Amino acid sequence: MNILLIVLLVAAMGATAYVLVRGVIAMASGKDVTGQQQQNWMRKRVLFQAVAIVLVALILVVAGASKG
Repeated sequence: MNILLIVLLVAAMGATAYVLVRGVIAMASGKDVTGQQQQNWMRKRVLFQAVAIVLVALILVVAGASKG
């Protein structure tokens, strides 16, 4: 169970980094005048960060429960 959570955490962290880079590239391109595309990338980044935080909390709960 713990290994699965760690793999999911690494995947969430990778997805967060990917979305962050894509958002920076979209912002640097300057093609989106309204900023809607950058806003969508920001929302996705925040979602993946929230998933990563929840996974960290689950890992800590599982680790605490297994100790005692």
